[in-house]
Amino acid sequence: MSRVVVSAAKSFSLTISKIASDKSISHRSVMFAMLADGVSEIENFLRAEDTMNSLEIVKNLGAEVEDDGNIIKIVSHGIKEPFEILDCGNSGTGIRLFCGLLSSANGHFVLTGDKYLRRRPMKRVTEPLRSIGAKVDGREDGNLAPLSIRGASLQAFEYESKIASAQVKSCMILAALNADGVCTYREPELSRDHTERMLQGMGAKLEVDGLTTTITPLKGLLSPLKIRVPADPSSAFFFAVAAAITPDSSIVLEGVTLNPTRIEAFKVLEKMGADITYELTDNKYEPVGNIYVKYAPLHGITVEENISWLIDELPALSIAMACAEGESLVKNAKELRVKESDRIATVVEGLRKCSIEVDEYEDGYRIVGGDLKPAVVDSDGDHRIAMSFIIAGLRCGMEVTDLECINTSFPNFFELLQNLTDIKF
Repeated sequence: MSRVVVSAAKSFSLTISKIASDKSISHRSVMFAMLADGVSEIENFLRAEDTMNSLEIVKNLGAEVEDDGNIIKIVSHGIKEPFEILDCGNSGTGIRLFCGLLSSANGHFVLTGDKYLRRRPMKRVTEPLRSIGAKVDGREDGNLAPLSIRGASLQAFEYESKIASAQVKSCMILAALNADGVCTYREPELSRDHTERMLQGMGAKLEVDGLTTTITPLKGLLSPLKIRVPADPSSAFFFAVAAAITPDSSIVLEGVTLNPTRIEAFKVLEKMGADITYELTDNKYEPVGNIYVKYAPLHGITVEENISWLIDELPALSIAMACAEGESLVKNAKELRVKESDRIATVVEGLRKCSIEVDEYEDGYRIVGGDLKPAVVDSDGDHRIAMSFIIAGLRCGMEVTDLECINTSFPNFFELLQNLTDIKF
């Protein structure tokens, strides 16, 4: 699919129960099943390109997988050296977490991905792994995939990360589980914590004290996962923005993880004036519930804290900022430049095409809210840029190109969007 034309939406009131399952938890669930003794059962797994690639990698690593289309059952027989090159597709989460998981496994492993993933920086995980004895190499001295890993004995470590990244933290936690002593990992601000919650739920000895995580190596296998993957708040947020920018509209987003490190974008949208409430319905591995969003006039805001909690939602949040009254400022978000695209540059370029005043900075941007105009916007192969500007089209009409990337995270996005407006491919 190369292009879509979206018409401006009229007011709507809608309940959505089929939001894409959480991508981060889906990736982790199949990986962590490799560490378990017994049958792990994963319900509501995200059947998108990136997560299905992770499931295929687990099969190639020797896991026994049974999938009836509803529940995926995984039995690990230990990590085996694969016959195939391991293709992570477009997933930075996949390739960086597999680096940690495989760094102490017996064998040789090659991780690669699509043309977009192969240009993303990997030294943020390969350097700390090398410092504890991992044998990892790749293009540009290990900075670019394909990455080659030969399993090695890993040393205990005390690592202080310069960036708040759940991917880096998760990689090092997975490495620490097979190190030769107790390890500590410290980050500058708390990043998303699915790895800690899930591994603790499986019986791993992880202690979290503020910004420091202490990991005791495994003495055996973990308890198997029994998890229903909740809906992805990053995916749900596109429809939250849709309601927030469409007068007299409301939406209910059901079964979403309410993990505090995952709903920061909703909190920012709430501060901008949107009417948002939360309802907790379950709390096993993750707090899960419903999010209610109603339209209200939005005003500008400065976003400079907890950036790692909303890094994926900032493109969609920029659409809300463009529709708000006054100026909005995003700071301390340099991490946006090394996502699926340079998201600072792509957001700025797209909003300028829509006749919005935007200033670009090295670590963010300034947006002056105004009257969005129809435009043709290219996603640069970035699923979140594509979906953000499609949502902008609900306000004014829009044509967005390069859409195959949406299948990496939200395969039924257009099915849900058709409930809000007319779309033409």
